[in-house]
Amino acid sequence: MGGRLIFFGGGKMRTALRVLPKSLLALVFAVSLSGCTSFPEYIRNGLKVGPNYCPPGAAVAKQWIDADDIRLAEDPSVIQRWWTVFDDSKLNFLVDCAYRQNLSLREAGLRILQARAQRDIVVGNIFPQSQTASGGYGRRAAAIDPNGGALVDRFTDSWNFGFNLNWELDFWGRFRRAVAAANADLDASVDNYDDVLVTLLADVAENYVTVRTTEKRIELLKANIELQQGVLQYITDRFQARKVSELDLDQSVSDLRQTEAGIPQLEIAQRQAENRLCILLGMPPANLRKLLGEGAIPTSPSEAAIGIPADLLRRRPDVRKAEREAAAQAEEIGIAEADLYPAFYLSGSFGYSASKFSDLFRTTSLNGNFGPSFSWNLLNYGRIVNNVRLQDARFRELIVAYRNTVLLASEEVENGLVNYLRSQRRAKLLDESVEASRKAVEIVILQYKTGRVDFNRYATIQQSLVTQQDSAAQARGQISQGLIEVYRALGGGWEIDLAGEDEEAAGPGPEVIRLPNPTPMP
Repeated sequence: MGGRLIFFGGGKMRTALRVLPKSLLALVFAVSLSGCTSFPEYIRNGLKVGPNYCPPGAAVAKQWIDADDIRLAEDPSVIQRWWTVFDDSKLNFLVDCAYRQNLSLREAGLRILQARAQRDIVVGNIFPQSQTASGGYGRRAAAIDPNGGALVDRFTDSWNFGFNLNWELDFWGRFRRAVAAANADLDASVDNYDDVLVTLLADVAENYVTVRTTEKRIELLKANIELQQGVLQYITDRFQARKVSELDLDQSVSDLRQTEAGIPQLEIAQRQAENRLCILLGMPPANLRKLLGEGAIPTSPSEAAIGIPADLLRRRPDVRKAEREAAAQAEEIGIAEADLYPAFYLSGSFGYSASKFSDLFRTTSLNGNFGPSFSWNLLNYGRIVNNVRLQDARFRELIVAYRNTVLLASEEVENGLVNYLRSQRRAKLLDESVEASRKAVEIVILQYKTGRVDFNRYATIQQSLVTQQDSAAQARGQISQGLIEVYRALGGGWEIDLAGEDEEAAGPGPEVIRLPNPTPMP
């Protein structure tokens, strides 16, 4: 922040300074006492004080931890419409409806319009900031002095019309940097929209998988309940014939009721997932049974397309948003530093004033003035300099936040990959366990009926089958959830609005869900 003499050069600046009186030129050259930017930097920055922004670097791995797994492929084109890999028409329909109707997405879209309008407002500051036309008419009555003579014209009219202009010249790049910051904010709002879209599509898919997984778990429980009811009926008949003790009967009833109690809990989870789907579709909670119908847990493909870690810097909307926020803040440093320098203005006004309207626009009624001026915040350098430091600290914070966002994005992808890959192995083992448990139940029922095992042995094996079937169903759903997590973490899906998602490109399909009592939307 040391004092440096700044020599001005360049045709534009010499022309601008030529209009200043000589008494002001000394003040212009005295700017060196307050500035932070050297003259060569000022020229390199395009006649702007403050630093120019350069995109920051971020640490990314060369490849994913499981990159050598044959189930992972580098095909970024799949990521654009990743939900289609499940080959589920209901899921595709829900995604389309959510994209068209989700209210959070509309909010993000309206924030883009706000940022665009704000950018246009800032652009207007480059031109004369104040341009005012004014006019008026007045009739004046003079008081009569009782001791005085008669007034010739006691009543007089006054007509006037004028135009004022005030223009702060952008010597130090304040307004140009404000435009650059507004452009970066606009980019950030677009990236925020894309981020909301990525989250929306993944949420729709995850809740749909939850619904289908819960349906399967309920189906398995009902099958086990039916089996246990048959055993209970057999024990009841045997008890009435006094061939088994009441202990077997009570334990059979207890096991059956415990299994039945699992269904209401699963129905709660299913209804909550369906309600969440309704909100994501932009509609009040409703019964989706008729819409969804019957369906299996979405089947994941045998391999996933993931690209390379460096793609995150381009694909992830939240990463791009964090970078754009840093870019906008970088411009704030130069805007704050511009306060260290004097502001130069061109001001002028002209108007007409006359007592008669017919004389208003005559040359003799013209009045006006025009000339340069300046203002300088002297003795405020402590506040101004610390504001520069404040903006710089905020910029550095956003750089760190950007790099941290990249790291978190990498973590989310790795977590999704390990979930997707290891869940496949887990599901395979659980399927084998279920098959073995099913055979064991068939055998133990026969053994119990022939008296070779007691009821405790049967009850233990039966409950094991219930648990294993439920775990296997959840594992199947977890595979799909893991793949959804991967594509969410990769930032997949935001190109949906660029990939021909209009009606022509999409071709004929089911109509979008209509809101009951729809509210007009902008």
